[in-house]
Amino acid sequence: MRNYLYETIGTFALVLFGTGAIIAGQQFDGVVTHTGVSITWGVIVAVMIYIFGSKSGAHINPAVSIAFTVAGHFSIKKLPAYIISQLTGALLASVLLKLLFPANQLLGATMPSGTEIQSFLFELLLTFLLMFAVLLFAHGSKETGRFAGLGIGTVVGLEAFFAGPVCGASMNPARSIAPAIVSGHTEHLWIYVVATIAGACLAIPAFNLIRIRSVKSI
Repeated sequence: MRNYLYETIGTFALVLFGTGAIIAGQQFDGVVTHTGVSITWGVIVAVMIYIFGSKSGAHINPAVSIAFTVAGHFSIKKLPAYIISQLTGALLASVLLKLLFPANQLLGATMPSGTEIQSFLFELLLTFLLMFAVLLFAHGSKETGRFAGLGIGTVVGLEAFFAGPVCGASMNPARSIAPAIVSGHTEHLWIYVVATIAGACLAIPAFNLIRIRSVKSI
């Protein structure tokens, strides 16, 4: 039960700070720039990994939990509770932000700036790269270690900086589902659910292939 609470708190903090930075930039004349938003995403991910990585694994992302399950590193029996915990934390954060900023229309929701297929491909690639980085630092299904937070947080920040203006750089279904539901803008939500889960799962065979080849070369 503690692990589920950790995932709820971790995802709550992720969405609160990440989408909160976006909202603050919109509400206060760009005081939080795109660079600032990208750094915020990277830092909050790193902090949550260092706090909860050795406890719940600091998945704070349904796509990561699903990919760990596909890889055989995480129990399928725990998966539904992890996803529910993550979605609960994300929704609580978006509801709080709605109360704090009632005039904001999107609440940091991820929206395509171009075509849906462009954003789908971007999210697929971004989540693939993120999950690949997670696997490099993970011990089983836990994102833990001296450099785990720094490494994974840096990847998130860089991807947000690069692709944020294009697709929103979600890489996380919970991060997109919560503000979309609370703001009422669910028209493009399928992209950020399907593409992120697919991207994370595709990273598993790619990582295993490289690992097998590395072992053979030794």
